[in-house]
Amino acid sequence: MDKQNDMAQLRYLEEVAISLKRAGFNTGRIEDRHLPVNWNGSYLCRISGKGSVLYRQQNVDANGTQAELQNVIDIAKTTSEYMAMMERAPQLKARDLEGDYRVLADFNGIVLAGHPTSYGVRFITWEWDWNREGVHTGNYFYEHYEEAKRDFATRSGLVQKDALFASEQLAEIYHALRFTREQDESLSIGQDRELKNIMTQVEQLVPENDLHRRESPEQSGMTMK
Repeated sequence: MDKQNDMAQLRYLEEVAISLKRAGFNTGRIEDRHLPVNWNGSYLCRISGKGSVLYRQQNVDANGTQAELQNVIDIAKTTSEYMAMMERAPQLKARDLEGDYRVLADFNGIVLAGHPTSYGVRFITWEWDWNREGVHTGNYFYEHYEEAKRDFATRSGLVQKDALFASEQLAEIYHALRFTREQDESLSIGQDRELKNIMTQVEQLVPENDLHRRESPEQSGMTMK
């Protein structure tokens, strides 16, 4: 049991390292079931195999890296959620489907699957055939777990589509928040921090290319607080 738990923790740390590198962080070697995380060449924190993020608040304050730390915490939490599900999930058995696909959720004829790869876990939602022997009409989300969950929720009817923001809408909200932070000099430090935290949450839900696709040269030249 201990060996299985150790392997699960190692798989989690390997997966979270991939997600962090994708988000612009540098990671060190995994040692004693801990992953060190660096930002701009400086040590930021370390993540345990159980998903805890360990750091010194005084160092974070001194380096002004609270937003980056929060990003690491969010990534660690999200990765912990789906990797725990992957460890318990049964294999997806469907006609003409080859490879390691696992059932993360299944409701009302729609299945959410996770597919481990050397580039991280990929996520897909499929529709079952009428006899549940095969799947079709797949929506592929690669590393975007939150988007995959949203797609499953709406496709399966668990949540009405109008009750959720689309990626394009979230991108507009992101840019509105960014404009406010850049232009509204009356914002208090606390208000600015709250808006920044919301932007960080949106960044976890929307692919980076979609967030920055509509940026103009004028916007990219501005400096946020």
